[in-house]
Amino acid sequence: MIDADMAVLYNVEPRRLREQVRRNEGRFPVDFMFQLTQKEKEILIKDCSWLERLKYSNSLPYAFSEHGCIMFATVLNSDVAVTVSLQVVRGFVQLREFLLTNKELAQKLDALESQYDKQFVTVFQTIKQLMAENKEHTQKRETIVFKIKNNK
Repeated sequence: MIDADMAVLYNVEPRRLREQVRRNEGRFPVDFMFQLTQKEKEILIKDCSWLERLKYSNSLPYAFSEHGCIMFATVLNSDVAVTVSLQVVRGFVQLREFLLTNKELAQKLDALESQYDKQFVTVFQTIKQLMAENKEHTQKRETIVFKIKNNK
């Protein structure tokens, strides 16, 4: 997740977010957060239309992993940070469960297919086709975005 999106989630200014990260560098190892290069920033802007606003920023954005997102909540230590960190954790847990379920299903199907003879080939082909269609459908879904109301 990019720092600009994190700032929106946690209801802080992006510069405040970067300031807190610099003050707490020890809490953000490379597997939690890293700063993009200029080339990576350009690629991100080109590939992700919703990040076009980064084009006008002079600073290079930070990218946070799941753990970095949660660690940032501990740095902020606010009610909003606690709420958002819970949502982030739940979102990543659901994503893992979804990926794991589909992986396990594919493995079980392969095992069943190898156990039974050719009379079930059509059944297995149909099931695999349905799984592929489901995967295509879920890949086309829109990205989930957390929105925080600004009560100013």
